[in-house]
Amino acid sequence: MDYGNALGAEFRGVRELEHEGKPARAVEGSRLYSTEADDLWDALTNPERIPRWFLPISGELELGGRYHLEGNAEGTITRCDPPEALDVTWEFAGNVSWVSVRVAPDNDGTRLTLVHTMLKDEASEAHWKTYGPGAAGVGWDLSFLGLGMYLASGGEAIDPAASEAWLTSDAGKAFVRACAQAWGQAHAAAGEDTEVAEAMAARTASFYAGE
Repeated sequence: MDYGNALGAEFRGVRELEHEGKPARAVEGSRLYSTEADDLWDALTNPERIPRWFLPISGELELGGRYHLEGNAEGTITRCDPPEALDVTWEFAGNVSWVSVRVAPDNDGTRLTLVHTMLKDEASEAHWKTYGPGAAGVGWDLSFLGLGMYLASGGEAIDPAASEAWLTSDAGKAFVRACAQAWGQAHAAAGEDTEVAEAMAARTASFYAGE
């Protein structure tokens, strides 16, 4: 895999909203992929293809079913409307948040939009005040990158060892720093104090770069 043209999200946004009547925040990213909607949907939902670019997955992968991503999150599939909309709960480290995925044709390709919503509760506030939106956002940037490389390769699975080696290289660290900085800019554009947003982004970059 050639990481020379690493690309995460093309658009990043941060907003405050209500979720089930409670104060919440959402981070949003989107990217255009050079494939048809049916193929992108299949890459996102087919249990044989998901591990080729993301993580091994198990469970009942149907509406109302439970999924488990190896070494990461698990949750319930709350909406599944092929090839357009997928909603899941995102249960990780004792916290519950919500992820929605939308797939839509866009010019000659297909746009993927992902929104990750989390409550503004005691469990998440300390983490947010330390890292801001980049904590979730950079992780999704890496997923956007992996999906793009997988699709561009014609279906060649990404080697986890090679991916990890790249992430710890100077080029990989530069990528996560750039993503964290971009999330900081999106945070400031949404109304956060610029210096506060930049400090959060710097801490996020240090975390992902292992520094």
